Amino acid sequence: MAETVQKRRPQFRNIHVTQIVSYRLPIAGIMSILHRVSGAAMFLLLPVLAWVFDLSLTSELSYAQLTEVTDSVIVKLILCGLAWAFIHHFMGGIRHLVNDMHIGITKEASPKMATGFMVASLVVTAWACLKIFGAL
Repeated sequence: MAETVQKRRPQFRNIHVTQIVSYRLPIAGIMSILHRVSGAAMFLLLPVLAWVFDLSLTSELSYAQLTEVTDSVIVKLILCGLAWAFIHHFMGGIRHLVNDMHIGITKEASPKMATGFMVASLVVTAWACLKIFGAL
């Protein structure tokens, strides 16, 4: 009877933390992760948005209270963060829709498209933050 030769199974070891930290994620991956972060930020700030919406519509007195609250630099920074989350999530969603139409999904086009959408979202966010702070 012939003996069967047993193959050695490959051993997979855990990777070290330095390998994880030193890994450079491609721009499309960064855009994807930030899309998830912006979605989570919008979800977590939904009660704040509902409160602001309520203050803006209830009465003239509550609207005056809202303008007092939004004069604070901290509140304006929070609103800038919310603006970034909305704009980035919106741009990321458009990028996903364009990819669903099989446009820009090649290895060469994907980083260019992700960079373009990232730059567009940052430019629109900068414009929104300047508007929030009253510079425009």
